[in-house]
Amino acid sequence: MRALLLENVHPDAISVLETAGVRVETVERAYDDQELLAALDGVQLLGIRSKTDVPAGVIAAAGDLVAIGAFCIGTNQIDVEAANARGVAVFNAPFSNTRSVVELAIAEVVALTRGLTRRNADMHAGVWDKSAEGAHEIRGRRLGIVGYGNIGAQLSVLAEALGMQVLFYDTADKLALGNARRCESLDELLENADVVTLHVDGRATNRDSFGEEQFARMRSGALFLNLSRGFVVDHHALRAHLENGHLAGAAVDVFPTEPKGRGDEFVSELRGLPNVILTPHIGGSTEEAQQDIGRYVAGKLRDYVVEGSTTMSVNLPHLALPPRPEGHRIAHLHHNVPGVLAAINGTLAEHKVNIEAQLLGTRGALGYVLTDVAVDYPPAVIDELTAMDETVRVRLLS
Repeated sequence: MRALLLENVHPDAISVLETAGVRVETVERAYDDQELLAALDGVQLLGIRSKTDVPAGVIAAAGDLVAIGAFCIGTNQIDVEAANARGVAVFNAPFSNTRSVVELAIAEVVALTRGLTRRNADMHAGVWDKSAEGAHEIRGRRLGIVGYGNIGAQLSVLAEALGMQVLFYDTADKLALGNARRCESLDELLENADVVTLHVDGRATNRDSFGEEQFARMRSGALFLNLSRGFVVDHHALRAHLENGHLAGAAVDVFPTEPKGRGDEFVSELRGLPNVILTPHIGGSTEEAQQDIGRYVAGKLRDYVVEGSTTMSVNLPHLALPPRPEGHRIAHLHHNVPGVLAAINGTLAEHKVNIEAQLLGTRGALGYVLTDVAVDYPPAVIDELTAMDETVRVRLLS
């Protein structure tokens, strides 16, 4: 079995897969569609980060592909519906870099509130300007968190521990942690927060959701942070509100268009603004987070190809059978319609194949069955299961 890991995935991921007998090829940069399509010939496992898109056409044409691992939080760069149609499992790391993103957000709030960007620039220019003017503590200031998921919630706890008052807004019904207060609308949050920070996901409805109207509603002198998705924010509107003094500063880690590799030119209309912190999509780029992500996602890919486990899969039903020292395991992914389990077991019974363990799960339009059978079975069993009209993919795991 072969794996292709793009975008400089952590070496621990390579170790996890190679220990399981997978031959691993690594590439430091992202691939475009044509490069990816050419590279996937004979590859069963694909590992990417945030800059490589995996569209429907690539998935449909990659006949050997079994699973995709997103070594990051989001999976919006992967056409998951196309993966469903081809029976390709998708995994990601929804929790591994949470702490790293939160710590960067806290650091940027402190840096902007203290005016460190200007003071740092002055010192490098040889200017000594020891003054308290424009420098503030973050204690007592109101932090408005847009998106109260894993990152937003942990940021809430740490910010409150530092003495900030936390407001949050989320379209889903989320439980407030500590003394955080939920806002009934985004407008309510924008009109009351001293600092607004975005931590929304990559769903299509969030595209271009924060622009002129939202910046205009923010308090005069407020700070703005985006460490979520680049396509959420109108950077032209952000620059305008920074230049006219309505906003006191901003920190941006994600951009609508980002360079493919290290050393490539970064183009943005936010460049050159002294009260803006720009970072190259490094919210989760700490050695600790990348190591955790590498181990976690590679472990999920290994467990899927070796044991059929789909625990924490983005798109398949979550199933896991304990490993067995003997016998064979059949993984059957199918359209979620009545009668499939009966048909599978009927086929096994016709060939006098004894079922030693079995587990079924469904998720949306897909169903997934793991079946452990005895060592000896006729090869025709796999052929007949594959030929079923409801079958999406059948794999013999051992």
